[in-house]
Amino acid sequence: MEARSLNSVIEVIPPECYENPTWKGLLYVGRDLAVYVATLVALFWAEEWWLVLPLWIISALVLTALFILAHDAAHGALFKSKGLCYGLGQLMMLPSLHVYEAWVLGHNRLHHGHTVRGGVDFVWHPLTHAEYEALSPIRKLRHRIEWSWIGAGPYYLREVWWDKMIRFTPPRKWASAIRRDWWIVLVFFVVATAGLGTAGYLHYGTLGGGVWMWLKLLIIPWLLFNHSIGIAVYVHHIAEDIRWYPRHQWTKFKGQVEGTTIVKIPRWLDFFFHNIFLHVPHHVDMRIPFYGLPAAAEAIKQHVGDAVRERALTPLDYFRTVRRCKLYDFEQKVWSPYPQAGLRSRARAASG
Repeated sequence: MEARSLNSVIEVIPPECYENPTWKGLLYVGRDLAVYVATLVALFWAEEWWLVLPLWIISALVLTALFILAHDAAHGALFKSKGLCYGLGQLMMLPSLHVYEAWVLGHNRLHHGHTVRGGVDFVWHPLTHAEYEALSPIRKLRHRIEWSWIGAGPYYLREVWWDKMIRFTPPRKWASAIRRDWWIVLVFFVVATAGLGTAGYLHYGTLGGGVWMWLKLLIIPWLLFNHSIGIAVYVHHIAEDIRWYPRHQWTKFKGQVEGTTIVKIPRWLDFFFHNIFLHVPHHVDMRIPFYGLPAAAEAIKQHVGDAVRERALTPLDYFRTVRRCKLYDFEQKVWSPYPQAGLRSRARAASG
């Protein structure tokens, strides 16, 4: 069965899946930017909680939409022009405060290059029981929070945004580009903070009003975005039937085909997520623009359907996964919750 190769899967993808005319990318960018601006205007004037709360949820989803377009640009899939990919990708990542070139390094080269490969893929990398037991009580508590049903946002914020972008020390080859983009994000944040603070002060007539406008239009939507994208990344790569592999056992086919999934979501939600839940074809070849993923998914399923995981995204499925997938045994290739992980480890030691 391991005669299967990633290249053989790529070969079955229809050529039209790769077509990415500039007008089409610009149309989606313009649409999502227009929705984003409209949401900000609505939030600016909204005061009643029953208006603000749903607008916050919409703003987080719109930030997700912009981010996924930027993610496509970072893969070079949204436009043929590298300059257009960088310029508009940078622009669309700014509201989510992401450092563009740091994202390219961590996401494209590490996550996509070594999906579910132990010790390399850093996104939702599981701990073994022994590694968990070696943690301090505070780190154990953090692990329990981040791997719980409410933990996707805190995990993404700390592991991806903070550790891999903001406080990240880049390798020399990437240092100049990453530091440049780090400063671009910082300048955007300072300007946005000053602008929203001033607008809030003028609107409400108080310093507190300035802080509230900053929180309402920038910080809270951004925090909710982290939770939105964190859940998306989690369900793409964590499930009881998704295996992680030690370095020497890993192959590109295992990582890019078997190491992710196709998740069915409501059509209205896909307005914001741009087919990213069709994650298998995206990992098979990240050069495919998001609107080419449905046709690519069908071609891949016809070729290696038995290796493709496909399921509907439901609250029950999500809660079951976060309850059972806490720690991982790289030898047995099985997930377990905390108590069972300890019992299994002790039983194996006793039998040995």
